[in-house]
Amino acid sequence: MNLGFYIIMAAQFFSSLADNALLVAAIALLIQSDSPAWLTPYLKFFFVISYVLLAPFVGAFADRLPKGQVMFISNTIKIIGCTLMLFHVNPLLAYALVGLGAAAYSPAKYGILTEYLPPTKLVVANGWIEGLTVGSIILGTVLGGVLISQRVAMVTLSLDIPMVDTGIDTPAEAAICLIILIYALAAFFNLYVPRTSAPLRPLPANPMHTVIDFADCVKRLWLDRLGQISLAVTTLFWGAGATLQFIVIEWAKVNMGYDLSRASMLQGVVALGIAVGAVLASVTLRLERAVRVIPLGIAMGLIVPLMVFVHSLWLAIPLMIMIGGLAGFFVVPMNALLQHRGHNLMGAGRSIAVQNFNENSSVLAMIAIYSLLIGAGVSINVVVVLFGLFVAGTMWLVRLWFKANRRKHKEEIDALLEIARSGTH
Repeated sequence: MNLGFYIIMAAQFFSSLADNALLVAAIALLIQSDSPAWLTPYLKFFFVISYVLLAPFVGAFADRLPKGQVMFISNTIKIIGCTLMLFHVNPLLAYALVGLGAAAYSPAKYGILTEYLPPTKLVVANGWIEGLTVGSIILGTVLGGVLISQRVAMVTLSLDIPMVDTGIDTPAEAAICLIILIYALAAFFNLYVPRTSAPLRPLPANPMHTVIDFADCVKRLWLDRLGQISLAVTTLFWGAGATLQFIVIEWAKVNMGYDLSRASMLQGVVALGIAVGAVLASVTLRLERAVRVIPLGIAMGLIVPLMVFVHSLWLAIPLMIMIGGLAGFFVVPMNALLQHRGHNLMGAGRSIAVQNFNENSSVLAMIAIYSLLIGAGVSINVVVVLFGLFVAGTMWLVRLWFKANRRKHKEEIDALLEIARSGTH
């Protein structure tokens, strides 16, 4: 990997670091305003709504401009969203604007990998980007928890500008100020993301043509014998992962008596496991063998219900790492396979937008169901068990789906796997 790849990685790391620290700070804003517990998961709902509603356009936009320029514009939008939080705009609405920036950022950050690297390096590259993303989740959630803690907040709030009333009066607001600086650092790296030789694609003159084109891309990826399997797995994974973030916070509060600052650090432990699994997958699996990891998703779902028996930190840490490790090991190769098939079928930016549309539709649905269960007074331990069984059951169905495909369309699937193995587009 050359310098350009590491610049892409640095830009992604700092942008994701800020995203995850901001989630903790935004939760703190809701808590300080005495919002009900069922409202907290809707932060994620508002964050990802842009991924779904704007999916037809952000993919086309990412293919219209150089990817580094798209990433810079996206980080600027995130900074504006953070700033609105400081001006007491509703955290849900301000966080939705940050989500808009993230939705525009995603097709560019993943799309440039398929433009910049040969297919033979995609699993390794995905191991890097997922490992660094998860590393940023670990550090971001921990950083968010540290920044809103009373000890650190006392220091940051004492740093006033002479003769200027900043209006920054709470730990959450002080944390957001520092998070803005991290977004600015990510934007700096965006300026040096390498320009690739991939041709830029003009936007259709009629927006409806963009929607029609996107619908056709969705159809093509779901009809592809390998694309449909990898898309089903990643769609489930990201919906489950987003829900697990909030489950861990509530579970740590009920079973272990943790406040938000300490619970956010347990989120980081799960992310540590994902990073380990992602790295192991990147060095041990080749692209054409990606489908072999599906049983690990079933295993992860079956292990999750063990959380209800855990009330000690020393039991929680290895369990969280195990859950994260299984998740990271099975999602990285499936993600790489999905990117490879999408790039072959429709181009990098559009394929990532299709992926985001499906994955974040899953996030919206699962977050809404989780919020309804909490709002209805269902015990968090019951939610944990239902969640684990749902993940295991749906992954088992995906495994049966792939086996059926292999029986009925063996020659077609073998040919697609050979394309992945040979590294051709």
